[in-house]
Amino acid sequence: MGLEEYKGVFVFAQQVDNVLDGVAFELLGKGKDLAKDLNTEVTAVLIGSGVKGLADQLAEYGADKVIVVDDPELKDYRTEPYTHALASVINTYKPEIMLVGATAIGRDLGPRVSARVQTGLTADCTVLEIGDFPLNPVPGKEDEQKHNQLLMTRPAFGGNTIATIACPDNRPQMATVRPGVMQKIEPNKGAKANVEEYNPGFTPNNKYVEILNIVKAVKNTENIMEAKILVSGGRGVGSAENFKILQDLADVLGATVSCSRAVVENGWKPVDVQVGQTGKTVRPNVYFAIGISGAIQHVAGMEESDIIIAINKDEDAPIFDVADYGIVGDLNKIVPALTTALKAELG
Repeated sequence: MGLEEYKGVFVFAQQVDNVLDGVAFELLGKGKDLAKDLNTEVTAVLIGSGVKGLADQLAEYGADKVIVVDDPELKDYRTEPYTHALASVINTYKPEIMLVGATAIGRDLGPRVSARVQTGLTADCTVLEIGDFPLNPVPGKEDEQKHNQLLMTRPAFGGNTIATIACPDNRPQMATVRPGVMQKIEPNKGAKANVEEYNPGFTPNNKYVEILNIVKAVKNTENIMEAKILVSGGRGVGSAENFKILQDLADVLGATVSCSRAVVENGWKPVDVQVGQTGKTVRPNVYFAIGISGAIQHVAGMEESDIIIAINKDEDAPIFDVADYGIVGDLNKIVPALTTALKAELG
């Protein structure tokens, strides 16, 4: 494989029903950073049917170029035609880096595409940066260290450790990235896309499933990634029933209740509201960490919050290292008192 042939940062711009997924804009933001370090451009790959009109939106969020693969076979997501489309784009345009959102679609699409183009894939990344690999070269073999590699960091072993992975000998370097981890850039309103249309041709075969019906499920769970204020509870809350005092506080503030991994494992809250490496990454204006010790896996999912307020009976809890404000004491007394005071203050 001639690695020098591969240039540019490509982003899979996921869309459903001709609406772009927010993770596409987040990946473009990170793609701009990576491209700057490599002195190259960011290209969005837009796949679907009748989707060309979305290209300008991608340009507003940082795409230097948009490759549009438009075909009736791509109207709804199906594994085989989408895999064929993205793999063909990669084989034709030869990107150095290919980023895909770790959504339900991206987790299905990414591994199949990487296998088809014969490269590696690091899944569920939380940090991406350009650097040298190996990170710590073997003494006497420093000249074997490779530069300008994509260093992909992700949780491993169930979130109990953090691994940094590289793909030095194959291209593209592929990663799926969890929604909410990367930040969108401020959109350049009115930007027009440099569009290049590409169609590899589609011949349905026995791998093309037939979609008989699409039923959209409606979830009652609030999206914690969009919440401005989160009241988050951990193992220290004690029980599912005791989350009521957190809900009371949230109701006063117009906030949303979230939780740590331990809470989900105990069956107290659904995984949809879990914050952390193995849950969701959040950036609210205010984050209450109540009864949460502050393990690195949890902190990684909320440390970008504007203001972090921690309540814990253990004064040595790691959560206080990242908190802007900390209260040491019994949450069963502090939280109701705080709720009462805020109710009186806010009317």
